[in-house]
Amino acid sequence: MEPITPGQPAPDFTLPATGGKEIHLADLRGQIVVLYFYPRDNTPGCTTEGQNFRDLHDAFSTAGAVVLGISRDGLKTHENFKAKQGFPFDLISDSEEQLCQRFEVMKDKNMYGKKVRGIERSTFLIDAEGIVRRVWRKVKIEGHAEEVLAAVRAL
Repeated sequence: MEPITPGQPAPDFTLPATGGKEIHLADLRGQIVVLYFYPRDNTPGCTTEGQNFRDLHDAFSTAGAVVLGISRDGLKTHENFKAKQGFPFDLISDSEEQLCQRFEVMKDKNMYGKKVRGIERSTFLIDAEGIVRRVWRKVKIEGHAEEVLAAVRAL
C-alpha cells in the first residue's frame, strides 16, 4: 500500500460516528475536511488536542472546513468524551483499524519501556475535491490546530 501523500485522492470510507451518524467521506465533497487521528479518548494529550480543535471550531467552519476526530475507541467512549469536552465536531470510531491502516497511522511505540502498537497522532487536510493537500505526522499538540487552520485558509 502506498503511503498517503499530498496531491493524491483521499481514500473513501464509511464508518460510524457520534450522534448515531455514519460518516461517508464522499458525502463531504464540496467541503474541506480535516481528519485528525489521535491515540485514545480521555487521555491528557488527546483531550488537549481535541480542545484546541474545539476552541477553533467556529474559525474552521467559517473557512468551510469540517473537523473529524478518529481513534480506535468505541462509540460509547466517543459519545462520553465528546459530551464531557463539549466537542462541536463528530468523533469517528475505527475499532477495526480500517482507516488507521489505510492512512498508515498505526505504529509501534514505546510506552513505559514496553512496545505497544498504537495510533501515531496525525492529521490530514483534504480539499473540497477530495484531494489530500497536507499531511502532518508525529504531531506535536502545541500550535497544531492553529497550523491546520492556517493551511485550511490557504486553500
